Amino acid sequence: MAVTVGRKVWTDEELMRIKHEGKVELVDGEVRLMTPAGGRQGRVSARLAVRLGSYILRHNLGEIFDAQTGFRPRDTMLAPDFSFVSRERLGPENVPDGFLHIPPDLAVEVLGLNETFADYEEKVAEYLSWGVRLIWLVDPNTETVMVIRQKGERQVLKGKDVLSGEDVVPGFKIRVKTIFA
Repeated sequence: MAVTVGRKVWTDEELMRIKHEGKVELVDGEVRLMTPAGGRQGRVSARLAVRLGSYILRHNLGEIFDAQTGFRPRDTMLAPDFSFVSRERLGPENVPDGFLHIPPDLAVEVLGLNETFADYEEKVAEYLSWGVRLIWLVDPNTETVMVIRQKGERQVLKGKDVLSGEDVVPGFKIRVKTIFA
């Protein structure tokens, strides 16, 4: 659940100084204070992050980021639950101390209790406008994953279906049911 703080033009420095025990996002000039994850949501997010993150690091594909990391390639600043930026795209500047001003290659959002895929339409549209190549919406409530590709193509996976990193995280595969086990 998000609580709106106020509409204005925010600098990175101002956003970094907001004291809040959840993550903060900036949409249309409004700061959204996000509530911390519930237990099931947090467990699913952490277990997927460990598996996916370990794979990415082991294969030296790029950098991984947690839910507290802000991406601000434009005015909007979002913080996916898990994200990945390829080694090639991160460039020689490496990882900045502040927000990343490039979009992630992969953005993963884990839905909270009583959230649906429809609740993420605005965020998905923003990610796609940034050029995010692959988006996973992971729903612990229905034990499904919606895969959204760069051109907007969508596919819902469940149970024994295999979730793949496709050409964004080449070689990564996991059965959907394993994410929720």
